[in-house]
Amino acid sequence: MNLALTDDQRMIRDAAASFLADASDGAAVRAALEGSGIDDKLWKGIAELGWCGTAIDESHGGLGLGPVELVLILEQMGRHLTCAPFFSSVALAANLLAQAGSTAAQKKYLPQLASGALRATVAFDAPQLKVAKNRLSGRVAAVLDAASAGLLLFVVKDAAYAVPADAKGLKVRPFETWDGTRRQADVELKNVAAEKVGAGKGIARAMALARLYLAAEQLGGAQQCLDLVVKYTSERKQFGRAIASFQAVKHRCAQMMVQVETLRSLVYGAAQSVDALECAGAKTLASETFFHCAGEAIQLHGGVGFTWEFEPQLHFKRAQATSHWLGTPAVLREQLAQALL
Repeated sequence: MNLALTDDQRMIRDAAASFLADASDGAAVRAALEGSGIDDKLWKGIAELGWCGTAIDESHGGLGLGPVELVLILEQMGRHLTCAPFFSSVALAANLLAQAGSTAAQKKYLPQLASGALRATVAFDAPQLKVAKNRLSGRVAAVLDAASAGLLLFVVKDAAYAVPADAKGLKVRPFETWDGTRRQADVELKNVAAEKVGAGKGIARAMALARLYLAAEQLGGAQQCLDLVVKYTSERKQFGRAIASFQAVKHRCAQMMVQVETLRSLVYGAAQSVDALECAGAKTLASETFFHCAGEAIQLHGGVGFTWEFEPQLHFKRAQATSHWLGTPAVLREQLAQALL
């Protein structure tokens, strides 16, 4: 398998890196954290660039690209802790509708998602919901960006249902989250009228892609932690020289780099194959690598890495939060073992 990027893919990656370095810098992230958790100006810029439609077919107003291109964008979003509902709307909702949505549902919702006019989210695993004649009842905990979404999608067994945010009987209760860059809310439904928008094997593929996209974000976060450490240790001096010259620091940085590059190969490979097992493996390794690199970044910043002024603590919080999404490493390893053995 050739993991080398094409010229167009490198251009997409570099454009995303350049835009987000300016539009989602540390000051912008902290401003969003002190507000709603979403940078509306940034979201508008993302929509204008057409990124929301990256993996949506051209017939529905998208760019008609594939998982590799979306992975490259999400990697940069993970590096810059992008405070926008891109992951929930694009990596979850648009992905689910594109893979498992009915023709009518795709025609109805994908153009709005591709333009960024519609914000949506997905609860992929909602077994606690009861379905009766296309009406939903029950509670779903910790739904990503539920409070800011205009459309909520719920996967119950092998079917997907759509509920507008203003539906009668729907209550969304935001709560304070450990990772302030990603807001969540508990959702309660009392006999809420829902639209069945998809079913079948496409749901499993959508879940595999969602895990891949999350792994791409975590890869970006791990890379940023490494870059922050290299920069800080090159500038911080002890005993008359930069601490980056100390052998112990060099070894820890080298270990971070090896883990990040290993993860990058796995994520890029999974993006080309979109194999469910490879995507699950990528998410497993990404969760552990991101958590390790974020912890090392705090330690190698020598006591200030956990303070508000420094970025490592923000990545550490996101690493902890995302490790539980779409399957923990322990759960995914068990699934991989059952499938392979």
